[in-house]
Amino acid sequence: MQIQNQIISTVPIFEVSETLKEVIQFFEETTFSHVAITENGFYIGLLSENDLPCFEPDKKIEDFRFELETFHVTKETAWLDVLEMFSRNEANILPVLDENKVIVGYYDLEDVVAVFIDTPFFKEPGGILVVATGEKDYSFSEIAQIVESNNARLLGAFITDSQNDVVQITLKVGTMNLNEVAQTFRRYNYTIIFGNSDDQFLEDLKQRSDYLEKYLNV
Repeated sequence: MQIQNQIISTVPIFEVSETLKEVIQFFEETTFSHVAITENGFYIGLLSENDLPCFEPDKKIEDFRFELETFHVTKETAWLDVLEMFSRNEANILPVLDENKVIVGYYDLEDVVAVFIDTPFFKEPGGILVVATGEKDYSFSEIAQIVESNNARLLGAFITDSQNDVVQITLKVGTMNLNEVAQTFRRYNYTIIFGNSDDQFLEDLKQRSDYLEKYLNV
């Protein structure tokens, strides 16, 4: 999945030699969590909206150099890594750098999530199955084989939890009848956590989707 066309250039970039006046105005007028700072045109880090109470209009950005966060991505960064970077840094905006550490634009979390939701994992009809097994006992090739041995398509799979050497893997399977698929997983010593369209997992997913939609509309 390509997300490079989601790079935006409408969010400002500030030079470290500038005052904080416009940075304060930027955070007060937007919902973005960070904004990028450059020195002589090269990226050096991000100011966080969390530091806004400490900002004074007449002070220089330079005064907060040691408070800058340095996370970023490049145009070559895979979309899953982009999502991970958003999550790990509790950010809703990411600077995108070229090979010379020059900022080419930003990724907005809302845009990237919209692309993710538009994938077959979410859009194609099918059922959700969540299985658990030992951290050293699973393989995605085996998971795909189990699904396909029941004449079903595996639309996507990813690890959604990992604790005490046990992993939970969420699957999107191209069928609503998951009984045979679930029984096969049990024969391979997988524990079925959720396995039909009426289970609590889908209700939780719906609630989280509703929450995300409200968050993006703030």
